[in-house]
Amino acid sequence: MKILVCVSKTPDTTSKIAFKDGNTRFDEAGVQWIINPHDEWFALVRAIELKEKDPSIAVHLITVGGPEAEPIIRKALALGGDEAIRINAESYDSYYTAAQIAAVAKDGGYDLVFTGKETIDFNGASVGAMLAELLDTPYISLATKFDLNGTTATISREIEGGEEVAEVALPVIVSCQKGVAEQRIPNMRGIMAARTKPLKVVEPAAAENLTEIVSFELPPAKAGVKLVDAGNVAELVRLLHEEAKAI
Repeated sequence: MKILVCVSKTPDTTSKIAFKDGNTRFDEAGVQWIINPHDEWFALVRAIELKEKDPSIAVHLITVGGPEAEPIIRKALALGGDEAIRINAESYDSYYTAAQIAAVAKDGGYDLVFTGKETIDFNGASVGAMLAELLDTPYISLATKFDLNGTTATISREIEGGEEVAEVALPVIVSCQKGVAEQRIPNMRGIMAARTKPLKVVEPAAAENLTEIVSFELPPAKAGVKLVDAGNVAELVRLLHEEAKAI
């Protein structure tokens, strides 16, 4: 059995956010890149857990990005992936990213594809669904539990007011969220082994970007707090009506 885990790089949450070229591009200078946490903590770790139960399972990693993404892929290999593929392209478009992954996955013979539920930079959550459409494969999103029995997967996911449990025959694409697995950190043995694990670079397939970023904007600065004396109800009402527009 072969599992493909989609991994993306995202800025560390402590990174200073700035833009350049007339606010049309994210300024990557000085940014510390990390594995998107939903990809790492849930999708990748669950794949590794399945491999630990069945050593015949192969866990492959895939990312779309330039050479700066390779340290991220190496960390994912250190956690327990067997080999990795980097598609040598940059894009902020979900369809383009999904199309690149699909082009590789079509010939990979994968029984299971895991993604994180979303990325923490753009909060994008559409790549998994697009990938399923391109591969004509069943898709289950927001999984909180994943069990495998032979070629049948049992997947739990949160729905409004409860939980839904689905059974599906492989192959299937699943986006994972909190509950599927617990966070791990690489150990020294894994870090050393990752240096020699295969990391193949492939050129992108022909695909178009369906969306483009016109500009970025920082959120407006928050106004200062105004304190109103508890006995001055009239002033409180005036502020709520005229400035806050709440009433």
